[in-house]
Amino acid sequence: MTYCVGVKLDAGLVFLSDSRTNAGLDQISTFRKMMVYERPNDRFMVMLSAGNLSISQQVREILQSESIETPTGPPLTIWNATSMFDAARVLGHAVRHVYDQDGAALEKSGFDFNASMIFGGQIAGEPQRLFLVYSAGNFIEATRETCFFQIGESKYGKPVLDRMLTPKTPLDEAAKCVLVSMDSTLKSNLSVGLPLDLCVYETNRFETQQIVCIDDRNPYFQMIRNTWGEKLRQGFESIDDPEWGTATAKAPLIAPCRYEAMRKITDPTIKLI
Repeated sequence: MTYCVGVKLDAGLVFLSDSRTNAGLDQISTFRKMMVYERPNDRFMVMLSAGNLSISQQVREILQSESIETPTGPPLTIWNATSMFDAARVLGHAVRHVYDQDGAALEKSGFDFNASMIFGGQIAGEPQRLFLVYSAGNFIEATRETCFFQIGESKYGKPVLDRMLTPKTPLDEAAKCVLVSMDSTLKSNLSVGLPLDLCVYETNRFETQQIVCIDDRNPYFQMIRNTWGEKLRQGFESIDDPEWGTATAKAPLIAPCRYEAMRKITDPTIKLI
């Protein structure tokens, strides 16, 4: 399985992916799910992929050469697109290309055409943008109200993102937040695993040096895992235990009315046969 997250902030973009894939309990492998496309001073783009590995690898490979015919001008590619929207269209076209090529064969073998991508970056002349691309090749764009996307095993890491991230979150704080989100996922799901790929992009730079591969020996991630677990325990223990309707309770756990009895008392005079 997979867990990937992409975040769009006022200050830039943050991407994080795990690297575990599995096709059964005894077929666990490591494959990189992040790909960076950059041309200094012109464009910087990142793609994260989840789903069927054979599909996502094909999409990744043909994306660099895939093109869309245009009524006027040269065919559209990610390297000559003048907007991230057009670059996302090229990615969607690449997904449909793989479907046209392999979709019927996969279905015949009993497999769904399952792939999704997070695609974001910035092209000179426009603001940074972030997209979620579905297996049909269609996509949606991140907004200020929804400033992050997840693919794969998203449920375990979503609560901390919902509580902490806003468009005004600083880049380093957002990087910390997605690592905490990943740690929560690693804790609860064995199908997501190390090493991790983390990329932080500062707006209008069109390149970055903040790309790192994180394994189980990384001291910062070890600190995240230990500290986050301890802080959660401290926060939990600081909350009062329930008081069952006592007069001295700060927030008594009481039921002022009961719509229907939930407890049935067996009549001792009735013998069950």
